Amino acid sequence: MVLEGPLASAPYVTEEGGRHWTDKEVGALLCVWADRRIRDQLKCTLRNKSIFQEMARQMQQKFGVVRNWKQCRTKYKNLKYEYKTARKVQASGTWVGPGKYMKFFDEVESILTDRELDIGAWCHGDIEMGMLGSPAGQAPQARVSENTCLSSPIAASGSEQFHVVTVSDTSRNWSDQEIWALIQVWSEEGMCRQLEKSTRKRDIFVQISNRLMLQGVERDWKQCHTKYKNLKYLYRSLQKGRAEGADPRRLMRFYDEVDALLSRTTNYTHAEPYSQPYAQSYAQPYAQPYAQPYAQPEELFGSIAVVGEDGTRNPDDFLSPSLEVIQSNADSKPPVVREHNLGQQQQQQQQQRCILRPAETTLPESRGTKRKAVDQDTTAKRLLVISKEEQDDIPIIEKNSVRSISGPKTITDQDNESYNKSAMATTPEELKVGKKLNEGKTKEIFELVDQPGSVLVQSKDQITAGNAVRKDQMEGKAAIANKTTSCVFRLLQDAGIKTAFVKQHTDTAFIAAHCDMIPIEWVCRRVATGSFLKRNPGVKEGYRFSPLKLEMFFKDDANNDPQWSEEQLLAANFSLAGLSIGQCEVDIMNRSTVAIFEILERAWATQNCTLVDMKIEFGVNVTTKEVVLADVIDNDSWRLWPAGDRSQQKDKQVYRDLKEVTPEAMQMVKRNFEWVSERVKLLLESPASGRVVVLMGSTSDMAHCEKIRKACGSYGVPCVLRVTSAHKGPDETLRIKAQYEGDGVPTVFVAVAGRSNGLGPVMSGNTAYPVINCPPITPDWGAQDVWSSLRMPSGLGCSTVLSPDAAAQFAAQIFGLGNHLVWSKLRASMLNTWVALKIADQKLQSCSI
Repeated sequence: MVLEGPLASAPYVTEEGGRHWTDKEVGALLCVWADRRIRDQLKCTLRNKSIFQEMARQMQQKFGVVRNWKQCRTKYKNLKYEYKTARKVQASGTWVGPGKYMKFFDEVESILTDRELDIGAWCHGDIEMGMLGSPAGQAPQARVSENTCLSSPIAASGSEQFHVVTVSDTSRNWSDQEIWALIQVWSEEGMCRQLEKSTRKRDIFVQISNRLMLQGVERDWKQCHTKYKNLKYLYRSLQKGRAEGADPRRLMRFYDEVDALLSRTTNYTHAEPYSQPYAQSYAQPYAQPYAQPYAQPEELFGSIAVVGEDGTRNPDDFLSPSLEVIQSNADSKPPVVREHNLGQQQQQQQQQRCILRPAETTLPESRGTKRKAVDQDTTAKRLLVISKEEQDDIPIIEKNSVRSISGPKTITDQDNESYNKSAMATTPEELKVGKKLNEGKTKEIFELVDQPGSVLVQSKDQITAGNAVRKDQMEGKAAIANKTTSCVFRLLQDAGIKTAFVKQHTDTAFIAAHCDMIPIEWVCRRVATGSFLKRNPGVKEGYRFSPLKLEMFFKDDANNDPQWSEEQLLAANFSLAGLSIGQCEVDIMNRSTVAIFEILERAWATQNCTLVDMKIEFGVNVTTKEVVLADVIDNDSWRLWPAGDRSQQKDKQVYRDLKEVTPEAMQMVKRNFEWVSERVKLLLESPASGRVVVLMGSTSDMAHCEKIRKACGSYGVPCVLRVTSAHKGPDETLRIKAQYEGDGVPTVFVAVAGRSNGLGPVMSGNTAYPVINCPPITPDWGAQDVWSSLRMPSGLGCSTVLSPDAAAQFAAQIFGLGNHLVWSKLRASMLNTWVALKIADQKLQSCSI
């Protein structure tokens, strides 16, 4: 039974993890907490992990509520905090009743003041609202929600009854037929990739809802999203409880199907909806629990091809995944699905190898996973042939034990060849890693034997603060940091910034150009905070630097990285990879630091995040002898404040500020790092599309227009060429204008017309979109023709740019106001132009030009 009342408005102390607590779950916690023995134990000890573990066990055994001990402890703290907040409001004289400030106020007060709590009716499920904190003056209400509790599919009378409370599915319950249809769509390769890679899933579930509608299942995207989360949560809850010996298949329908999706032990094939026995078994409610749906798992999964040593495939040997189903007739338990693992000797005797392969002859791309085992061995998960290490993950069965849903299919040599090519394309490049070149606090640098001039940067699961005065292991940090760095460097490289980054290699490592690092940290600040305030007393926190404040620090852990001036850097006379660091190189690094900060600042602004400050490092490429951005840029490298609010900071400063490092605190830090790594992927996405439409008066102007299109492409702006004449066909010109105005895509028109320019003025007088004149000037009449583009009637606002490249740049600047990717290319182009002039001047001064 679920009791629904007014929602609590008091702030929470900390995040409770996972889904929100329902009234039933809170009630179960209060019932257990009200026990005199539990109360006394909580008062007598500060180290109360074992107490909350006992509370979690009692909640599951007595009330069917599945919450781990951490979630129970957090909710316990939050309830106490809400109660104290409500008491303060009561003491202030503005009290209007407990329900306005806190649900369950009376119950918590009874427990904290050692009064007896009447929980008899509550625990038996026939409670009236009574003490549940309804607002003053309102009649208590209680309502039973059938959709909020997913109950066990087995008989309720059994002692192993198991309940998992999940978020509401809304409306009517999902039938088995509907759930199977959802799983069938979920299992598709493309859909799995989208669900794993995307954080904004609304569009994906709209697609799923539309697909279900075609199969006769009427569910909106919110219902699909909720059911998807419920299936995942129920599965993971059962996975955690497997150590207690309970068979999860007795407690969850579709356990094997969800397990196959989430653990990636099998691949689904996509047959017609509800085909074969499923059309019958799911068309009506189960007559007996698990009577039919699990009888033939080969209908659920994709096929496995058995390949002999000669590399040939037998069309009749396509198999379902390596599962043997043992049907039990003794009771209504679901059949036991066992995996068979053959030893190396047995495989040699059998002289066959199994290769994972879907019903189609294409190899699905590997989906990202958060599982530790997969993260630790990203190479093995892409191997096609089952090696000795993979036998636990990809089981093997006798080839005649099950049949394929796809039926016999002839596999030709051409299929083999295309399949192998596809497999090679998804297999990570094998690298010959040489000696370790360097090791820092959070990464290691290795030589690549087969790639001279390149190195492998391997991240570590270590987080540090205060020059490693504080350091801790944070599981998964290497993958998070590597993902963040790779995305940031890709963003900068796409913009045109020269970096050492080459490509991401694995989840925890990337390949970079070998650089001799300049031992200077360049710090760029937009907002005054942190160590700057200590070094500059009197400056208030939050002071905004315009222009940016630039500082440099010499990397010397023994002396806490002292701040250096530009003069000290020049006096050091660094010479790295044959390049002496002089005034020219220092100026380039100064300018580059500002440009890099501004690009990332603009990008993070699209996510409503303020980039407060950032540190970067440069190195000299040992091959090209150029100064390039090197090292890493991850969540250790900046301060990031969502909505400009320091209290919401998501960077490593949260770890620095910890008074005590506890497992819960480290989980909070990890969640912040994961949040940043997910958001940084969104920085690579273009926020809005736009285009340039070039209207030429004649095809004789094609060469001029092609220059405009090429320049637009360099800024990432699509460009369309059209031919029309405002003098000879004004109606057609206006029709073309209306065509591009009507689709809602932001557009800039460029008019290219020689002699007497009528295109620009006509377009400018009939559209609110920007119009740029770019006439092709000829030597004979150019001086006279240009006046038709310069002298305009009143009320016309089209500009005139003679250079095709400059016209494209002007259009890109218009789009850059709302598109950070276009703006970043413009900003990097400015930097590269300045650097080219600086280097040219240096060469001239040294007489080497």
